[in-house]
Amino acid sequence: MDTIDPVYDSTMNLTQLRAFHLVAAAGSFTLAARTAGVSQPTLSSQVRALEQAYGVNLFDRKGRGARLTPMGQSLHRVTAQLFVLEEEARILLAGTKWAVRGHLRVAADSAYHVMPVLAAMRDRHRGLSFQLRIGNSVDVLNLLLGFEVDVAVTAHPVSDPRLVANPLRRDRLVVFVPKDHPWADRGVLAIEDLAGSDLVVRERGSITREVFEARLAQAGVRPKALFEVQTREAVREAVASNFGIGVVFLSEFGVDPRFRALFVEGPGLDVAEYAVTLIERRPLSLVSLFFDTAAALAADNHWLDEPRPPPRIAREP
Repeated sequence: MDTIDPVYDSTMNLTQLRAFHLVAAAGSFTLAARTAGVSQPTLSSQVRALEQAYGVNLFDRKGRGARLTPMGQSLHRVTAQLFVLEEEARILLAGTKWAVRGHLRVAADSAYHVMPVLAAMRDRHRGLSFQLRIGNSVDVLNLLLGFEVDVAVTAHPVSDPRLVANPLRRDRLVVFVPKDHPWADRGVLAIEDLAGSDLVVRERGSITREVFEARLAQAGVRPKALFEVQTREAVREAVASNFGIGVVFLSEFGVDPRFRALFVEGPGLDVAEYAVTLIERRPLSLVSLFFDTAAALAADNHWLDEPRPPPRIAREP
């Protein structure tokens, strides 16, 4: 009897593909099994069966992790699209009841900018659940393009034809110093005042750093030294320890008695925040709900108005 070449077998096992996709997304057989509610041996055997059927190696199994091989990375891009389409079909067939139920995966370069939208969605539709991943602007867009999240919120300008972006908020970069810094009571600075100062900045790929460095270069201002850190929390702690002057979005500065914010005069420091998704995912019910909620909040809270220095850091008359 002739055997069927598995490469051309139209009855490809979707259970095995789903098992692979879960492990690829989780980066671990243990975590994927916990997420799926199945035993790890079951998930492992399904992935192994898929590899054996096609004579490929999809994971480098070292330690507790499961690192994708080049073939695994290619297959993951396909399965990501496959199960997105499956979800679209389920929503279409289920009708409107799925508009207020489901799981939305979100990536953002700032929890501050996205959390009000998620909270409003949760308050209105208790059947929703969320996954939120935080990274710099480049990482956030890569997660979206890799089908690992449904929606991204980022300050990075979007020109990719595969994406659709709606403005969410206008913001502005300010600098901040410890409360006992000589500049703490100045309120407003000129960009030239920063020449020769130590600065605490985010890693490359951060829109905060990208915009601020561009403004410094435009003004011909050279800082004394840059101390690079990877999170906003690390920026605050470095400034508190006198490593230099920090840079932050005005909306994110919040209330911290250790610091004083300084409004930097001049152009080039205004930044827009966008809600972004893949064009083919924009009609999905949960994605549409996110965009509609974001637009309503932006209108109600004047998020798209021109940012101005709040009274606490305004220039003295």
